[in-house]
Parts: sequence; C-alpha cells; structure tokens
Amino acid sequence: MENQTTVPYFLLLEFSKNRQLQLLHFFLFFILYLATATANLLIITAVAFDHHLHNPMYFFLMNLAMQDLGITSVIVPKSMINSLMDTRQISYYGCVAQIFPFITFEGFELSLLTVMAYDRYVAICHPLHYEMVMNWKVCTKIVILVGVTGIIYGILHTTGTFSTPFCSNAINQFFCELPYLLKLSCFGFNLAEFGFLIISIIAGFGCSVFIIVSYAMIFKAVLKIPSMKGRQKAFSTCLPHLIIFCILLVTSCLAYLRPPSKTPSYLNLVFTVLYSLLPPLFNPIIYSMRNKNITLVLSKLWKHSLSKEV
Repeated sequence: MENQTTVPYFLLLEFSKNRQLQLLHFFLFFILYLATATANLLIITAVAFDHHLHNPMYFFLMNLAMQDLGITSVIVPKSMINSLMDTRQISYYGCVAQIFPFITFEGFELSLLTVMAYDRYVAICHPLHYEMVMNWKVCTKIVILVGVTGIIYGILHTTGTFSTPFCSNAINQFFCELPYLLKLSCFGFNLAEFGFLIISIIAGFGCSVFIIVSYAMIFKAVLKIPSMKGRQKAFSTCLPHLIIFCILLVTSCLAYLRPPSKTPSYLNLVFTVLYSLLPPLFNPIIYSMRNKNITLVLSKLWKHSLSKEV
C-alpha cells in the first residue's frame, strides 16, 4: 500500500504510435488552441477598451471569455507537448495542477451563466429596476463570489480525488479528467469524492433549472413587446447566452453520463473534446456573430490596427 500511494506520474492517452499522426494531433490541437485563444482575447480586448461596452452584460461576457481561455490553457498545451515530444507522461503534481484549475473554471462557468441569465431576466422583465439591481458594485461582488465558489469547488474535488491511493497510472484521456482518475483508485469507491459529486449534481441541476425558468419568463415578456424591432433586440442579447448554455449542457451530459471505459476509446475522446474544447471556441464566435455591438467594436479595432500599420 505504501507503493500504491506514491504514483510518481500518470500516462495520458496516446493518440497513435505513428509519428506522423502524432504530429497531426499536435497541429490540429495547435490550430484549435490558437483559434480559441484569439477569439476570446478579441472579446476581452473589445470589452476592456471600448467604454460603450462597459455595462454588466459585457462585463460578465468578458469574465466568461477569461475563464474559457483558462480552460483551454490548462489542458491543451500539455497534450500538444506530449505529442510533439513523443511521450505520454504527466507528473503527479502536474495532474493536480490540471484538475484543480480545470474544475475551478468549469464551476465558474456554470455559476457565471446562471448570473448572466438573471442579468438578462432583470434587464428585460424589470427594466426600470435594472440599474439599481445590477449596478457595478453588485456585479463586482457577484463575480468575486462566483470566483470564490469556483475555487472552493475545485479544492473540494481535487482533495477528494487525490485523497486515496492509485493502483494504476494509465488515464484513458488526453488530460487528467476526473472520472478517469477515480477509476484508478485502489479502493474502487471514493466516499468523499462521491459526496462532492452528489453536491455538484444537485448544484448543477439547480443552476440549470434556474436558467431555464429565467429564459421561460424572458421569452414570455419578449413576446409581449409590441414592436418587432424591440423583440429582435431582446432576442439578440438572449439567444447567444441560451445557445452557449445548451452547448455546455448537452456536451457535458454526453461526456459524464457515459461511464469511463477501462480501455482507450476514441468515442469517449470525442465526447471529452466536445464539452471541454468546443464551448470555449464557440462562446466568443456566437456572441460576436449575434451581437452587433461586439461586431462593431471588433471592426473598429481592426480598422484602427490597419491604420497604424499604414
């Protein structure tokens, strides 16, 4: 048991033994990471430098882009390096360093999407009280609270996961994913982590119900708006957020409702990529496509950069 508690490193999923395919994986993940980082940095830059976007909705959007950038930066570079260096290893503490921020950012995202649903509910259903309810002081406190909640969420799951010894070190995923790590436990059943998972499921279900109810009330209020232009404006600010929530919900269910296999499975790999890498890429794209203000600011920034070069 003494040896079982000191796993020095883990072995991540090997995409292929063929060197050309390994380099192809590196290239594909590099393009995906570059696109995700660029898209989210554009959103952050647009909101930070244009005073017209200094309101609660875009403040929350900027924080969403920051955590999306964080998620991909935590899990993608190590997988790219492994493919480039033809290795599968990640150290024990390297795995801890992946699990903690990844779960923290995931918890942050769900909490933030819940807050954004409430923000849209107040803006559309109670517009006269919006500035009083969602002022800058309140929004800052909300983001701090969401961040602290995410950190606590990450600490609990990381502590619960690494509190038991591991009898194997082969993780059948491209990063240290929670369900696959729990499969390696010598005891087979981690009571502490099971309790944390139950709490997470209840919290996630509560957030999902809150978001769905909020948007049901929002759509009910929007349909009562007499002008077509008013309805379109309301829908344009709500639909991107609802699409992002649906993408996260569906992909997460596909990944976590399937029991992790003991043997490498490319289907499980696809589901993990869907919930961990695609939402951070699609979030800024959906917002920039559906939101005229974001599109306008980005076009201004582009023209400004071109004029500087000339």
